[in-house]
Amino acid sequence: MTAVATRLADALEPFVGGDLPVRLVAWDGSTAGPDDAPTVELRSPDALKRLLWQPGELGAAQAYVTGELEVPGDLDAALTHAFSVAQERNLSGSRARVGAVLGAVRTAVGLGVLGRRPAPPPTQAKVRGRLHTRERDRSAISHHYDLSTDFYSLILDPTMAYSCGYHADASVSLEEAQQAKFALVGRKLGLAPGMRVLDVGCGWGSLSIALAEQFGVHVVGVTISKEQRRFAEAAARRHEVDHLVEFRLCDYRDATPLPGAEYDAVVSLEMGEHVGEGNYPTYAGVLRDSVRPGGRVLVQQMSRSGPWPGGGPFIESFIAPDMHMRPVGATIQLLEAAGLELRDVHALREHYVLTVAGWIERFEANRDQIEALVGEEMVRVWQLYLVGGSMAFRDGRMGVDQLLLVRPGADHTLPAERDW
Repeated sequence: MTAVATRLADALEPFVGGDLPVRLVAWDGSTAGPDDAPTVELRSPDALKRLLWQPGELGAAQAYVTGELEVPGDLDAALTHAFSVAQERNLSGSRARVGAVLGAVRTAVGLGVLGRRPAPPPTQAKVRGRLHTRERDRSAISHHYDLSTDFYSLILDPTMAYSCGYHADASVSLEEAQQAKFALVGRKLGLAPGMRVLDVGCGWGSLSIALAEQFGVHVVGVTISKEQRRFAEAAARRHEVDHLVEFRLCDYRDATPLPGAEYDAVVSLEMGEHVGEGNYPTYAGVLRDSVRPGGRVLVQQMSRSGPWPGGGPFIESFIAPDMHMRPVGATIQLLEAAGLELRDVHALREHYVLTVAGWIERFEANRDQIEALVGEEMVRVWQLYLVGGSMAFRDGRMGVDQLLLVRPGADHTLPAERDW
């Protein structure tokens, strides 16, 4: 009988636009494809089952995180090669002919890989209910952020900031880049001692604490993650700013103060991606209604162009369920429609490449400890997440921007010349 790898190579030729772009190693030990290309190992027929039931990114990701599919060596180099070949061969959006599909089905039958849909990997998110209800949002956030503070401490820097840093150059450490970002946010918001600030989606509290320390402001941080709130409150006590910082377990939709009690400034770092397309006007309205007339609002948010508006099938299934992104111009339109005036756009895409590089370095250095905490499958999920995210920002498929806005109705006091 013809070797498995050879049969797969023949069946895949119409779908990959020619010869295999990788060196394929099948579960029977057979190989196909060029020796000098990145290697992809199909260690189990179940990998093909997943790809048949979930063609494309999600099926491949499921097979990878379960170990049914392996990419030995440099995962970044292998994925970069695959993207490059797809672009060169113009495979995006192309459809195979009926004959090619029938041939692939015959190959699948011959290899015995047809059958019931494999169960999703245990690490895949399980969220139910109507999209972006409060209950479903809590479940989605819990899936990601309540994983374990110990887990995140092995990947993030000591500030526990889980958003893009501000890197003067590649030599800057993760912690220095995050502290520089906190200072940048404070300057852009025009903070001064005694001002009141709302931090929407405060995470583990690093920004709120830094603003209180550096600028002497009173900060209210809101999160719907119990794990994050516990950590943030303890961190505020360690930094001796608990008299200036309050952390509330609160949905963003409940964060708007009563009229006349608005905050002097509002900040929200990489929170808007999680509220959903339908709820974004509500989120933007909360930002507008929470700040006094003339007050400033700073939104740091990721953007994405192309046919998939979210984080992609893998990220939405394993990392951040229900995530939604859009081109930065569309986000600006939604913020302006809510009654905010745009004053500055600061693109930070290259900074995220450096931030993720630091996270990957810590991830690899602490890999054994991370696996002991969360298991091998979750380690593989995060390896794919970090490497894929780094590539997306590096190659321009995703971006991240700081948007500085003001609420009309009073003098915004922004300086004529910027110092950022």
